[in-house]
Amino acid sequence: MKIALLGYGRMGQEIEKIALERGHSIILKVNKDTDSYDISVADVAIDFSIPNSAFYNITNCFKNQIPVVSGTTGWLDKYNEALEICKKENSGFIYASNFSLGVNIFFELNKQLAKMMKNIEGYNVHMEEIHHTKKLDAPSGTAITLAEGIIEKTHLSNWELDSKSDDSVIPITAKRIPDIPGTHTVYYDSEVDSIEIKHTAHNRKGFALGAVVAAEWLHNKKGVYSMKDVLNIG
Repeated sequence: MKIALLGYGRMGQEIEKIALERGHSIILKVNKDTDSYDISVADVAIDFSIPNSAFYNITNCFKNQIPVVSGTTGWLDKYNEALEICKKENSGFIYASNFSLGVNIFFELNKQLAKMMKNIEGYNVHMEEIHHTKKLDAPSGTAITLAEGIIEKTHLSNWELDSKSDDSVIPITAKRIPDIPGTHTVYYDSEVDSIEIKHTAHNRKGFALGAVVAAEWLHNKKGVYSMKDVLNIG
C-alpha cells in the first residue's frame, strides 16, 4: 500500500518503521508545518496529528475517497460531523483511542468484568492511567474508552477526573511520568478484597503495529468500522 502519514511525530515515525517492515511505502508525510499536500496519491492515510489539525486532515481524505485510520484524540467534539462527511463521500474510516492489539482485547475484558460486577454490592470502581509527560490530554482517550465500557455495562452514569464525591461517577486519576508509554488499571475495591485488571505498554511499537494492521484491513473498504471489526472480537 501507499500510505500517507498525517502527523510525523514519534508515533508517525514508529508507524513508518512498521509499515516499511511490512512491505508498504510512505508516499506522504504531513506535519504542522506542511502548508499543502495532495492526499489523492495515497491508498490509505494514517492520522496521528494534533487535535487542531485532525478534523481537516480526516475530512480532506474523505473528500478524496481516501480511507483513514485515526488515533488522534482531543477533536472528538466534531466526530459525528466527520462520520457524516465519511458517509456522504462514500469513504472509509476507523477511529480508535488506542490501536494496540492488546489494549483492544483489554477493552473487551473490561466490559466483561463490568458486566459481572454490575449486581455485586460493596465494590467501588476507579481507574488510573499513567503516560509520558508529553501527553497533551488527560485523562487519556484510552481511559475514557475504558470508562465508557464500564458505563455501558453498569448503572454508573459518568466519569470524572480526580472525582471523589459521587458514587454514580467513575473517578479517573491521570499521572504524567517521563518515558511511560501508557499504563491503564481498572480497580474494583471492597471492604474485604480488591480486583484489578491492568494493561502496560512497554513501548510504542504495539500502537504503531495496530494502526498499520488497521490500515491494511481498511484498504479498499467503504464505511465506518472499529478495531473490533479488524480483530473480529466482541
